[in-house]
Amino acid sequence: MKVLLSTLNAKYIHINLAVRLLYELNKEREGLSWKEFTIKEDKDSIADFCREHDVVAFSCYIWNITQTLEVCKKIKALNPNIKILLGGPEVSYDWKNVIELEQVDYIITGEGEIPFKEFLDAFPNVEKVPNLVFKTSEGVKHNPEAPMFDLVNFSGVRPYRNDTPKELYNKVCYIETSRGCPYKCEFCLASLDNKVRYLPNEDIKANLLYLMQHGRVVKFLDRTFNIKKDFTIDMFKFILEHHRPENVFQFEITADIVHPDIIKFIQDHVPAGLFRFEIGIQTVNQKANLQVSRKQNFEKTKGIILQLQNKIEMHLDLIVGLPLDEWEDIKFSFEEVFKIFAPELQLGFLKFLKGTPVRNKHLEHGYVFDPNPPYQIIESNYLSKDQLAQIVKLEEALEIYWNKKRTIHTMKYVTSRYSIFDFMLGLGKFFEARNDFHKHSIIDVYEIIYAYAEENFPEDKILKQLIAVDYYLQAKVKPKPLFIEEVSREERNKIIAEQNLNHHKFRYIILPLNFDFHIFEKQQIIEERTTNLILQYNGTEKADIVGEPNLDQLITSRI
Repeated sequence: MKVLLSTLNAKYIHINLAVRLLYELNKEREGLSWKEFTIKEDKDSIADFCREHDVVAFSCYIWNITQTLEVCKKIKALNPNIKILLGGPEVSYDWKNVIELEQVDYIITGEGEIPFKEFLDAFPNVEKVPNLVFKTSEGVKHNPEAPMFDLVNFSGVRPYRNDTPKELYNKVCYIETSRGCPYKCEFCLASLDNKVRYLPNEDIKANLLYLMQHGRVVKFLDRTFNIKKDFTIDMFKFILEHHRPENVFQFEITADIVHPDIIKFIQDHVPAGLFRFEIGIQTVNQKANLQVSRKQNFEKTKGIILQLQNKIEMHLDLIVGLPLDEWEDIKFSFEEVFKIFAPELQLGFLKFLKGTPVRNKHLEHGYVFDPNPPYQIIESNYLSKDQLAQIVKLEEALEIYWNKKRTIHTMKYVTSRYSIFDFMLGLGKFFEARNDFHKHSIIDVYEIIYAYAEENFPEDKILKQLIAVDYYLQAKVKPKPLFIEEVSREERNKIIAEQNLNHHKFRYIILPLNFDFHIFEKQQIIEERTTNLILQYNGTEKADIVGEPNLDQLITSRI
């Protein structure tokens, strides 16, 4: 029997850990193989690859279920005798409409390790396989759940041993150390499994070591990595002992429970930039948090982030659309979280995932959501369609101008002077009216925000000068002159000579400003006075600022 384990990843850089684990647990079985595709690959080509198998098993998620079902239909058209087996979170709940499709024969719900093995053992007589959904002459049947898979059985399992080092190096490598989550956030599938179970420690380290040696970016799948202080520090120590310089490690962290010992360990031992923390703040509105059974102390969370941001790259998440979260609440949350100036702030929209309590209770709050994946909110008792559409534009502006690090200084200034929420909301609308969010040049990005500033903040010279500085800082070679006229050639030559700059090796732009950029960059304080900012280009990296004075000297000069 030829059985193919497969999935359609969202991007080429992604890896599916579940497929690899199922293969490794059953690899002694003759005829079992695995192969990944992406959602953008030609579906006919995928189906053609699958057609010679007896069973094709797909791992299904919200980002691939539509494309997976299309592929399954094409497979059946090529070979009606093939049996299609689906598994994964997207078909573990509310599976009735999926199993009724002609191209789907079986569904495994929940954890797949035990049911998949029993399915292989029993095929084609699979009527007693636990967790299996299948069709009979009497209708659809769903067998009782299998006992919980003991993670001790992962002892000796090496899911990445069949990947080439080159493939691992160019992809995001996922690793799990535990399953389950202690929290009960009603919008998250992890809330349905509140028992946290850990894999064998020696196997975690063996797999982690392999990924450090052959991969580059390692992402931990644990929903709350820092539940156990001693375990967290032990993993951090192991990483520090064995990582390579190019490695980066990403963890999902619950910030307000980070133990002081973890903070101290990071400050004492972890080099800056090695770790990346993803922190789900979601909302600052406590009423909304309690409505979805979520506990969070924002002030404590903020304090932990500020303590660690000198060492850890922070990725913060907000969710738009939670129950009891109205327009002003969302604005407040956005502004409070933005003030942290995390390198990345993701503004997501509430999704009604199958199986989650928030989906099951959606009528209580007047929720209307897209019936198709990813089941995103359309409107509710708290937000209208128009308000959500406006926030979508804000999210686009956030991605273009902040997350892609194109106007960092400008946005910090805006935050100190205006409402960053209103500014980005207006910028998103302004951008959409003039260009395509997903098809634009780098010049478009800066010309649009400069035009927006001129139209809406005509008297604010500092704002427009900072947009210009951000524009010049993003280039690797001396860019097209925009927004600010450089100092005269005579003055430029004089400054280059005085500063003893190497004009044979580098190119320079000298911008006249009405404020001290060095003070602003260090302290977010605007000290208005005539200054010159010298930018140096080497052709391979983004511009450097030349002649930055010592901060102590700056402070002394202001006293």
